[in-house]
Amino acid sequence: MGSNKSIVVVRLGAMGDIIHALPAVASLKQSFPERRLVWIVARKWAQILEGNPHIDEIVPFERRGKGSLYRSWRTLRAIEPEIAVDLQGLIQSAFVARATRPKRLIGLQHAQAREPLAALFYTQRVKTSGPHIVETNLQLAAAAGATELTEQAWLPSGKAEGELPSGGFVLASPYAGWASKQWPLENYGRLARALRAEGLPLLVNVPPGLGEKLRGMDFEIHESGLPGLIDATRRATAIVGVDSGPMHLAAALGKPGVAIFGPTDPLRNGPFRSRMAVLRDTAAQTSYQRDGEIDASMRAIRVEQVKEALLHSIRSAGVNA
Repeated sequence: MGSNKSIVVVRLGAMGDIIHALPAVASLKQSFPERRLVWIVARKWAQILEGNPHIDEIVPFERRGKGSLYRSWRTLRAIEPEIAVDLQGLIQSAFVARATRPKRLIGLQHAQAREPLAALFYTQRVKTSGPHIVETNLQLAAAAGATELTEQAWLPSGKAEGELPSGGFVLASPYAGWASKQWPLENYGRLARALRAEGLPLLVNVPPGLGEKLRGMDFEIHESGLPGLIDATRRATAIVGVDSGPMHLAAALGKPGVAIFGPTDPLRNGPFRSRMAVLRDTAAQTSYQRDGEIDASMRAIRVEQVKEALLHSIRSAGVNA
């Protein structure tokens, strides 16, 4: 597998971060079309990369048990790329990139990496200016030599799962990696009632097995895996999201809607170059603390605010509700 013509990109997860990395990877492939581009990713997220015309090989990384870790290690050691780029900035991702035995390993400088010790693995440490993580990733790609930079993100078509309304609908994905970034579940019921008066049903997407706990809420439930989420997002009139993968998916697909923010900074993590409205309480403080309780700034966003911003986004996009 080893080839001096190959480029390795490491972004193991999660969903939103992978979507934010797609333009940088497209930029690398467009700049070096003759080189084999290999993306190392956690197995659970590999399906979002399948069929991507900018990726020549997807290498799922697993570390569950000694057997899978040993197999992953052997696969990594055989790659031997000319260049590796760590788009994650963790000790683990830097170690994975180093394990491929690249001639050059590019990543963020100590002060910017999520885990500063990760920078010890790099042969080239880059100071980026962002401000958005998509722009940070593009700046890392440029440091690797990419000159044909694009902000476009290729995404698969998805696959229909479950039933969707025959007409227009609003799609919401209420969960996030941290509870502090979530909007209260009961607010989605209130929003559903408000949108029903506008002739727009609210559909709440959750992973398989989580729908049962939401029975009795005043909104429709759509259970699906990642392919079904992509399909439903493509079909939706608009979306309501928080700082999570499904919202970034919708932003990359150019959907109108509303993104509700609290403890994370929308300048860095918001919907990138999007038609979505961003709502954030003026008293919100950027912390990135992975708290187990909904942040007060998320509770401060009222249902009426979301409804009005949503309808304005739909009208501004020229979409028939």
